[in-house]
Amino acid sequence: MTSRTKSRSSAGKRPGAAKGGSKKPASPKRSKASSSGNKVSPRALAKASVKATPAPKPAPKPAAKAKPKAPESKWLKLILNSLSEMKAEDTVVIDLSDKSSIGDTMVVTTGRSNVHLASIADRVVKDLKAAGMTGIAVEGLRQGDWVVIDTGSVLVHVFRPEVRAFYAIEKMWSA
Repeated sequence: MTSRTKSRSSAGKRPGAAKGGSKKPASPKRSKASSSGNKVSPRALAKASVKATPAPKPAPKPAAKAKPKAPESKWLKLILNSLSEMKAEDTVVIDLSDKSSIGDTMVVTTGRSNVHLASIADRVVKDLKAAGMTGIAVEGLRQGDWVVIDTGSVLVHVFRPEVRAFYAIEKMWSA
């Protein structure tokens, strides 16, 4: 065979193929331990041959009954509206439903002076009575430092600023 025929006949072959025949397909890669001639310890073989069983899944926890957030009562909305109209300051609403049986909600707010505080409390009581609420208890209106309005479900505390800072009841009930 001439050199031209050799080059033509080898042109159809795969690159890197041996002259005498076709190359064997590549075998899967072997691990380093077997290719380097090192033996694997019996302990490693035992660990490798034991199939790991997944840990059993823990029993599902009963779904915690998430207390649905109670919609604001119409009384609370009315009270907050009255406080807003009377320019009460720093109004805080605290949910008592899971903390105490004295009521469902506590509202803490501040009036700028004794006169402002008394007029805020008076307006809240008048608006509640006009809406049809009965059994409203009011304490502290004469002193003018701290007025408590108890509607049964909503407690309203109206403070002067220094008295509110002294007692800090919203911190006690918010914790």
